[in-house]
Amino acid sequence: MVGPDFQRPAAPNVQNFADQPAEMPNQRLAAGQDIPAEWWTLFRSEKLKRLIEKAFARSPDLESAQAALTQAKESLFAQEGSLMPALDISGMGKRLSLNSGMFGDPNGNGGIMMAMYNASLNLSYTIDTFGALRRQLEDLGAQVDYQRFQWEAAYLNLASNIAAAAIGEASLREQIGILQDVAVSQEQSLEILNQQWRLGATTWSAVLSQESALNQARADLVTLRQQLAQTRHRIAMLAGQLPGEALTEEFTLADLQLPEEIPLSLPSKLVEQRPDIRSAEALLHSASAQVGVATAKRFPDLTINASIGSFATKAGMLFTPASEIWSQGFNLAQPLLQWGKLSHGLDAAKAAFAEAQAKYRSTVLQAFQNVADVMKALEADHQVLTVQQNASRIAAENLALSNAQIQAGALSYLNLLDAQRNYQQARVGLAKAQAARLSDSAALLQALGGGWWNRPPDTSDSGDAAAENAER
Repeated sequence: MVGPDFQRPAAPNVQNFADQPAEMPNQRLAAGQDIPAEWWTLFRSEKLKRLIEKAFARSPDLESAQAALTQAKESLFAQEGSLMPALDISGMGKRLSLNSGMFGDPNGNGGIMMAMYNASLNLSYTIDTFGALRRQLEDLGAQVDYQRFQWEAAYLNLASNIAAAAIGEASLREQIGILQDVAVSQEQSLEILNQQWRLGATTWSAVLSQESALNQARADLVTLRQQLAQTRHRIAMLAGQLPGEALTEEFTLADLQLPEEIPLSLPSKLVEQRPDIRSAEALLHSASAQVGVATAKRFPDLTINASIGSFATKAGMLFTPASEIWSQGFNLAQPLLQWGKLSHGLDAAKAAFAEAQAKYRSTVLQAFQNVADVMKALEADHQVLTVQQNASRIAAENLALSNAQIQAGALSYLNLLDAQRNYQQARVGLAKAQAARLSDSAALLQALGGGWWNRPPDTSDSGDAAAENAER
């Protein structure tokens, strides 16, 4: 076959990802370990597992990706027949009226009535001498690979989006619970302040400050409840449901456990595991095959054909020895003068291949950046969580001390408001830090490819995952 034979690009020769986190409390990155197919089970949430399985069964995005993959496969199967001989059968029957004028005698008398009948078997075979047909099949096979990895990407993105939305819902519920507690406490404080003002034991400005703080807490609650409703709508959509349909799964931070150990693939495996990289590789393979197709167009095209049949003027005479007809031969076509059409077509195919190479390298660079960014974020999450835990503990102690002092009359109510506000902010900050740690743990598993290659054949696309395992 003329044209280049495709070679998979080599993986980057690196031993570690950039910005690999230092030791993190309560969580360890297990270098070299493989990622499970159902990576979301590492969060030990039956609700999350049930919701993702429901989404896999109902998602229109997965259905669309599956249909695109099936279309690519069927196109490949249809084209495979071009390598085999083509056999056709045909038949014809008609009556003719011929006038003598057709034979140069315009003054002849009358015309001739006749009938013609024909049945034939036609065989043709294109000899793929220079590999044009095989390069086209190679291109279609690469398109199948592309659609398969697009399907895997849709599968991975759906699970990741649901996990992120569930963690977001849990964080919002935690923040709403905190603000509800704060609002109740501030309502009680406002009532006490009003009583003290009526007795002349405090100033009206203190009452107004407390009322302002209460209204702010109520406004924040409205905003958080709106965000929670929108998050629930998103989860329903991802699960293949309308926003108004009942969604039984509800998430709190207590429902999601931090993975104690996250499998960390080797950097050299990333190019094999990321669906976006494998999709870019498939497009590169397709572009390579198109160079071969464009090259083959400059060489001769040879087709052998043969036909056997019967021709008669009466239907009853068909298939008699006297009516037998046959032919055999070949067609040879060699482009001679195309005014640059073929040469420029080849140059365009080579440029498309160069473009695909550049896009592949860009995809690999972005993938490594993605992993490095998430790992750095995960390290920062643990540091922020430690700070927020300390801040929450200190704010709780300060609030308890302020409450004791206010009861003893040794502290102004404005100082108590500051203590309450600091405690609220610390608890909200702690909830956000816990959610960020969960979210970035899921993001790292997604960035590493999500373990699709470990999915059993009966739950993958027609055994492709098993084939990939065998290749690996």
